[in-house]
Amino acid sequence: MKTNLLLALAGFAVYFGYKVHQLLQPPPLPHLEDTWWGPGTPKPKPNWTLELEPFNITVSERDLKELKWRLQYHRNITPPLEGVQHEYGFNTNLLKEVVQFWRTEYNWTERELYFNKNPQYLLKVQGLDIHVVHVNGGQYKGYKKLPLLLLHGWPGSVREFYDIIPKLAEPQKGRKYMFEIIAPHLPGFGFSQGAVRPGLGAAQMAVLFKNLMHDIGFKEFYVQGGDFGAIILQHMAVLFPESVLGFHSNMCTIYTPKSYLRTLLGTVFPSWYVKPEHYDRVYPLSEQFYLKLRETGYLHLQSTKPDTLGVALNDSPIGMAAYILEKFITGTNRTWLSQDDGGRLKDTYTYTALIDNIMFYWATSSATTSFRLYAETFNKKHMGLGILRHPVEVPTACARFSNDFYAADGLLPEIYPHLLQLTDHEGGHFAAMQKPDVFANDIHDAMEKFVKFNEEFRKKEEDGESPKK
Repeated sequence: MKTNLLLALAGFAVYFGYKVHQLLQPPPLPHLEDTWWGPGTPKPKPNWTLELEPFNITVSERDLKELKWRLQYHRNITPPLEGVQHEYGFNTNLLKEVVQFWRTEYNWTERELYFNKNPQYLLKVQGLDIHVVHVNGGQYKGYKKLPLLLLHGWPGSVREFYDIIPKLAEPQKGRKYMFEIIAPHLPGFGFSQGAVRPGLGAAQMAVLFKNLMHDIGFKEFYVQGGDFGAIILQHMAVLFPESVLGFHSNMCTIYTPKSYLRTLLGTVFPSWYVKPEHYDRVYPLSEQFYLKLRETGYLHLQSTKPDTLGVALNDSPIGMAAYILEKFITGTNRTWLSQDDGGRLKDTYTYTALIDNIMFYWATSSATTSFRLYAETFNKKHMGLGILRHPVEVPTACARFSNDFYAADGLLPEIYPHLLQLTDHEGGHFAAMQKPDVFANDIHDAMEKFVKFNEEFRKKEEDGESPKK
């Protein structure tokens, strides 16, 4: 009787262990089709030379007059509670200051000249007109040019990259490489057309941007992204490692059951999980959970009811400004939440730069279509693909900024086995705008490591060693 019980317990333990092992393993990688996301009947895959249209950013005088009217003749703005700064959302006293600047000092005509200084195009990809800033940079003796795809996230835009493009696309002293920059607006953002049917999530955008790069003429290229740009490019690096030569991310994230277990175990053995100086970025778990709960309400709303929210923000430039700028406060430095002027918001970014970014949403009425990316990604079907549970088998660099999302050292090897560069910097979620010199230098440093890695990899292939990339 006792033997039978022991055998039963052993059998249960084996079965339980097998089920846990299955749970911890990622599902097989899916094959994603080149879906036609635009209106009308699907057409043959476009050719770059035939579908490329030069493009300049412009907004009609009528739309600008309407915007100015809305900024001037708005309803009364509710004042903040006594003693409250940004704890309830963007402080409306500061909002009035922003609106006054937008209405009386911000000059869109001048800003158009600034935006259009970089060559831009519309490229038809899978039925959608995608707006692309494409800076070639020219030829310079002693510099090798590398193709680099830059992807923004929400509530960002290609405006985030304007300060770093010259630092990447022009020769830099002491550097071997410069870049041909391809910086598109995501579908449904800015001047890129949004999908007309459901299903265009991060994984499907990875397919679209791989095709965009191939259509331009790059079968192999480097990528950089933060926020949703990082999520899309991580999908791309997993799905198409033959195309991605290197992945630089300023939001390395890990979504695996093992990572949750390790985070929990790290409360007991923190030293092998997280650097002592970064302990407060992970623990105590209760405080981190509260922080995420407080700051991610927008994510739940945009993931479930994007169109309802979009109606409100597409109809009110002031509402859109409050919604977006609130993220620039807590995303840059979460301690600014309790400071009346939003901390050093005005010192860190100019009002002009902040409104530039808002204008990309307002002038194109793209609030709703940008929110839909959350609904198309954070749902059972898309998350069930399990793509982000697979390791990134391409050379990777993670730049961690002190006030941004954080992945602990003990987690990184699981998903980034070829992590060639891990750096820590002061700064926040919008690092390309906040710290352009630091950001550009981090990319340059990473690319040198990527090139060396790929050269060694190819040499081993030629020698018949067939290493795994």
